[in-house]
Amino acid sequence: MPLHSDDPKSIGGYRLLDRLGAGGMGVVFRARARSGRDVALKVVHAQYAADAVFRTRFRQEIAAVRKVSGAFTAPVLDADPEAARPWMATQYVPGPSLARRIRDRGALPDTELRGLALGLVGALRDIHRAGVVHRDLKPANVLLAEDGPRVIDFGISRAAENHQTLTETGQMIGTPPFMSPEQLVDARAVGPASDVFSLGALLVYTVTGRGPFDAGSPYLTAYRVVHDAPVLDGVDEPLRGVLTRCLSKRPADRPGLEELGEDFASVLPGRPTADPPTVSLRHDRPGPRPLAPGRVRAGQRVRRQPEHESRDGADHGCPPGGDPAGGGDSDGRPWRTTVYEPAERGARQALDLPGAEAPVPGCRVAGGAVYCGGDRTLPVRLDGRTGRTVWRASAELAGTGEGRYSSTVLGVRDETVLVRQVVTRGSADAEVTSVVALDAATGDRLWARQVDEMSAPPAVAGDVVVLPDGGDGPSLTARSPRTGAERWTAPLPEGHSCGLTPAGGALYLQCFAQQEGERQDSLIVTLDLTDGTARRLPLPTPDADLVGAHDGGLILLTESPERGPDGDTAYAEIVLMDRTGSTARTKLPEAYHGRVTLAGGTLWFTSSGGEVTAVSPSSGAMLWRTRTGVRRPGPARYDARTRIVYTAGSDGRVAGFDARTGDRLWRTAARTEDEGSGEGPEVLVDGRRLVVVTAGGGVLGLDPEHPERTPRSG
Repeated sequence: MPLHSDDPKSIGGYRLLDRLGAGGMGVVFRARARSGRDVALKVVHAQYAADAVFRTRFRQEIAAVRKVSGAFTAPVLDADPEAARPWMATQYVPGPSLARRIRDRGALPDTELRGLALGLVGALRDIHRAGVVHRDLKPANVLLAEDGPRVIDFGISRAAENHQTLTETGQMIGTPPFMSPEQLVDARAVGPASDVFSLGALLVYTVTGRGPFDAGSPYLTAYRVVHDAPVLDGVDEPLRGVLTRCLSKRPADRPGLEELGEDFASVLPGRPTADPPTVSLRHDRPGPRPLAPGRVRAGQRVRRQPEHESRDGADHGCPPGGDPAGGGDSDGRPWRTTVYEPAERGARQALDLPGAEAPVPGCRVAGGAVYCGGDRTLPVRLDGRTGRTVWRASAELAGTGEGRYSSTVLGVRDETVLVRQVVTRGSADAEVTSVVALDAATGDRLWARQVDEMSAPPAVAGDVVVLPDGGDGPSLTARSPRTGAERWTAPLPEGHSCGLTPAGGALYLQCFAQQEGERQDSLIVTLDLTDGTARRLPLPTPDADLVGAHDGGLILLTESPERGPDGDTAYAEIVLMDRTGSTARTKLPEAYHGRVTLAGGTLWFTSSGGEVTAVSPSSGAMLWRTRTGVRRPGPARYDARTRIVYTAGSDGRVAGFDARTGDRLWRTAARTEDEGSGEGPEVLVDGRRLVVVTAGGGVLGLDPEHPERTPRSG
């Protein structure tokens, strides 16, 4: 929503961009810090700022939120409860509220409910561990981010150990359709079980579009909450039984969060509402606290496998060829397919182009689907539940079938698949590189633009696709993924080559000039994804490689002159760069080597020899090191939902590790022929499913809850 004419231009050093919403307590703005980071800035209404009780409540809100951290809550970044109009800045979460989602598109089907329910259980677990009760869990306070729900607005939460009540006589604090009976009768008796009641009411609303106690007025609704049985028409068993227990009048009769997570995991279908963003060498998402040793996140149901193996290389745990105890539904069954199977829509058959044996394709996951491309491979969409080929892009993208063709899926945004394609006809001089936008549902072409990659590659970042443009000088142009309409253009440094790193709502470029094979004049460019505003920071260490963003700054690694024992790249030091461009260099206690990923607040190194090493990006200290038991593992993949790190080997073997301790949780058998050379593939995380891309065009869908199951042909 646009700003009002009487809204200030900035508050607390944050420039206001637009309104996100308004409530009884204040107004929430989208604002931008001087660093370029977007935040959600909550400002108390002027008429309440002078109210001592209200100001106390706001001060309490800030204290409560600062105690909470986790994957499914929005952390507080800054606050000033003593300002003339008190304000608080929290992480900006792009995505609609659950209330808006239901208002615009109707009730969520059960198949989209699992990720939401388990995410909210995880959020409440983090909130309650901090000694806080939310007290206002409702659809408007749940944001649907790409990587799962976020619980926001602790406006009336209170520390559980603080028995002071701020509820005055006759003043109702909360939202009656989602309040617990004890919250309405005696606010001093409210505890963690009250949030479980609210979660039950919220999920009923999510499934049916109406609350279990809805009535014509807030007061009649409140009466029904206290005295009447919930109305659960439209909620089928067995979910109905679980929600009935959540809505018990007595707090002691409601399930705890651990039990509730297990119940949701067993009764809800397995397709997630959205895909977590793909984590690559140059992408970082701040992660939650890892689980304590031996702990398993609710709904995960992963059991530790014995360390010894059977003769066929599979970990023991279930009879060969049989399903593990506990079964599972059809959505959770593993599958195996290739990118060359006949498609239901578009080009039915794959390209028949000359060339050597097909290399490993590249895939992305989004919204329960898998999108793949590769050398001599037209873009395809696979059903993430079954592995069937939904569509293959038209062969017209590849031209006449002569010459060479390759495609790379850059990302999926706004129901659009962004693909980089390279077509070569006759000679290298005839090579043409384009970015093509395809409709995610049908594979139909929406738009295409030829690009010049001399200065930078194309990339998908935030809600735009960024394309290099030669023009009058090297530049980047941000375009709408769906329409191709131009959003903004930013110049690039003349005479430099740049790599792009999306992270934390911004786009970072590491640019350098090259002279006689040596890097010269290295600098970092920060681009604001909203308007393309650029900020250049010189880097006094031209040989450092940008890995990603962490704790408000950037992490770079410098290579060691010595190689690792298997010929891997080795790294000698960490360079920390803050938002002003100041750097601090930390010499590593030893040369860590292999492929590196920054995710979950940790640097993960995977070596060709089969080791994973977890390293603190702040101090360079080794957190743990373990052998994977897989050959030539690919890059580590951190799953924030389960706090598990995955890696896959060149033979399709996959292993999962506790992110805190490095303990191996399980390891699968080999899934493909060992290709004999090269690194292992990436592991992609799509909700409860893992997707592994193997040599020869193979794609595997695995259930990490039952990793020992043998995939069936998709």
